[in-house]
Amino acid sequence: MKLAAFDIGGTSLKMGVTTDLGEIVKKEQVEVQQSSGKEILEHILQWVKDNPDCEGIAISVPGHVDAVSGTIFMGGTVRDFDRFNIVDWLAKETSLPVTVENDAHCALLAERWLGKAQSMADFLMITIGTGVGGAIFCNNALVHGKGFSAGEFGRMLTSRPASDGVSQYTMDKTCTMSSLREYYSLHMACSQEEVSGEDVFAKYDEGDPICSRLVITFYQDICAAIYNLAHIFDPECIFFGGGITAREQFLEEIKFHLAWFGLEIKLDTATHGNDSGMLGASWHFLQQHKDGDKNHQAP
Repeated sequence: MKLAAFDIGGTSLKMGVTTDLGEIVKKEQVEVQQSSGKEILEHILQWVKDNPDCEGIAISVPGHVDAVSGTIFMGGTVRDFDRFNIVDWLAKETSLPVTVENDAHCALLAERWLGKAQSMADFLMITIGTGVGGAIFCNNALVHGKGFSAGEFGRMLTSRPASDGVSQYTMDKTCTMSSLREYYSLHMACSQEEVSGEDVFAKYDEGDPICSRLVITFYQDICAAIYNLAHIFDPECIFFGGGITAREQFLEEIKFHLAWFGLEIKLDTATHGNDSGMLGASWHFLQQHKDGDKNHQAP
């Protein structure tokens, strides 16, 4: 069985053709306008048209998602999708079965299906990119929460809020590539468009004092979140996904800074990197359309 799989981000869309064995036989990534739901849907329809052998559509999307009804209640970085039933819309346009799940949940499901968490009953996933996402696998089950927002680790406080508002002291504000760019541009009096997250890390590697301070603070805030999550959930492992994991030294640097917290916990990166979203979305589709094949059974 082949599926058209999509991993929707705020500024990019990953598209693939996957099989029920977890193989990605074809993939492509396109850049999209910030939060342009219309453009994303156009790319999805064209991909489905170009791959007529696909028998279903599996979608990973940011925000608060009711995976049963197919409604995106809050679209995260794609606010065009607020209160939008993407499953009904795409099913009508393509006449194919469609499923949707939160992107961090999909990254976690990929790890459980085809990664290093296949035998784990309790683990967490933290995704760090444009924003911070998260997912909880507890007592052998994915946790969605009453309002489909369980695992929103980006809303966690990294320090005590001051008078300028609580949201300024959350992981979403202090532990993303966007925040590194913003803080660097403020220090250097330049536009954020002139610098990337990769630029900040490159200068950090060169010993630049401003970037050293920014990156060390970035890591310490992530470690504070790890400390809290470890004591709340007592997981077997905390996995990291998202763009930050493209940095080869990321895991070792996190462990270095975590040593100060006196916490012993297993940390690892997502097995399938940027493909995790599409693979997890595919596994979710297979669970919603089980046919008895052993490859489709819940992990």
